[in-house]
This record gives sequence, C-alpha cells and structure tokens, in this order.
Amino acid sequence: MATIHLLDDDTAVTNACAFLLESLGYDVKCWTQGADFLAQASLYQAGVVLLDMRMPVLDGQGVHDALRQCGSTLAVVFLTGHGDVPMAVEQMKRGAVDFLQKPVSVKPLQAALERALTVFIGSGGAP
Repeated sequence: MATIHLLDDDTAVTNACAFLLESLGYDVKCWTQGADFLAQASLYQAGVVLLDMRMPVLDGQGVHDALRQCGSTLAVVFLTGHGDVPMAVEQMKRGAVDFLQKPVSVKPLQAALERALTVFIGSGGAP
C-alpha cells in the first residue's frame, strides 16, 4: 500500500489532514521537519509527499530538491498557505504533480493524491 508522507510544521494542520486522509483509506505518516523526513523515511517506496512550502530549517523547496537529487521515486504534491502562481509554476517545472493552496477541499486534495499515485506507478514505482 502506498504511503502519504505529510510534511507540515503546524501540528494542528498535520493532525487534521492525517485524520481526513486516513478516513479516506490512505496510510499516512506525519512529519514536522523536512530533515527528519529525509533521514528517516524510505524514499524509494510507494507513496506521495504532501509537502508544505514554508517550514523552518529546511523548507518545502529544499525537501523537493533533496528528493530529486537522491533519485527518490516518491511523487510530490505541495499543500501550502504561502504560495503564489510563480512559485507553483516553478515547483511544477521541478516535477511536482500538483500545487494546492490551504485551505483545500477534500475532492481536489484526493484528486491530486490519486494523480500523484498514478505518476508514481507510471515512473516504475510499485502500485
């Protein structure tokens, strides 16, 4: 089963989003620091990184860049309250599957995650 790695430094957001995603049947792992995620998560397993842009120490772009540099197979979807069109375009050019603004409704979030899982499988990842 694919894992959704939820990275956000706001634990209230992380807890609420994890509850929602688990109720939709996803396996969710929560992280509040990008460096902890990169050091401890399996970066080559089935899954998606649901990533906040603005986090202390290592921001979302830094995490995304690190995933690309190490050849991770995880698909990336940004979910941020601090985005704009140029930022979204830049991250999509860098390989993000989607770039969503907080707050987000269930349907667009689920659609983005399903697209990301399709991208993961299409890139040679396990279903």
